[in-house]
Amino acid sequence: MAEQRPQQRARTGAAVIPLAARGDRAALLRLLPSGRSLLLGFAIVAGAAGLYSLARATPMFAVQRIEVEGAPPAVAAHVQTALAPIEGTSLLALHGSAIQRRLALLTDVSSVRYDRDFPHTLRVLVRPEEPAAIARRGANAWLVSTSAKVIGSVPARKRRALPAVWLTQSDDPQVGATITDRYGLRAVRALALARRAHFDRRINVVRARDHELTFLLASGLELRLGDLRAIRLKLDVASRVLPTLRATGGYGYLDVSVPGRPVAGSNSQPAG
Repeated sequence: MAEQRPQQRARTGAAVIPLAARGDRAALLRLLPSGRSLLLGFAIVAGAAGLYSLARATPMFAVQRIEVEGAPPAVAAHVQTALAPIEGTSLLALHGSAIQRRLALLTDVSSVRYDRDFPHTLRVLVRPEEPAAIARRGANAWLVSTSAKVIGSVPARKRRALPAVWLTQSDDPQVGATITDRYGLRAVRALALARRAHFDRRINVVRARDHELTFLLASGLELRLGDLRAIRLKLDVASRVLPTLRATGGYGYLDVSVPGRPVAGSNSQPAG
């Protein structure tokens, strides 16, 4: 008997499981939501969903006015015309994909954002394409943006408003697409960089070839840049030197292909 008592104590100790007190169970049950609270919560959610569906299907928040910001009048008019079919659509039911799909057809629009101004206004913030050059091939000409996107064809009377870039290595560009002419792309990129560098000299023509990039200025002087490397520095050097050349007169070109050693001369054709 003396040897069995320790074994009985060990089994008895291992079998003890603590149980929650009756008061603790009652407190836990009080924390749970009642059936009435659950029913009220479900009713609120269902009511909100019903009101949202009603607002989407009725003219309560229908688009009555489209306000276009950030674009010149001509581009804003194009945007207004493209988005006119969505008038009457609920602001709640309006999807951004519908706006993007309609404006993707506009070649003079670079990007767009929109905002719902309840109850009836759709605000559209437009980033227009910035015209950079007139791409020319024979008697045809196209307006090209700083991103090298073809905005549209250009009538003859407007061809002198922007620098001319001659296309020699590709077929006629397609409106809405990026030009594929290698030298034309280089020329347009140079013009975009010149705009960012605030180069304020009027450029009539851009010539681009292998290892050659030249701006023919309205004054008749050739500005030789060499290539696109360090073009901002080159344009800054040119902006400092050109006033002196203009005051002196008799110069036909300014070569800043090596910006630390600008060279000016009277010969309008490259030596050699």
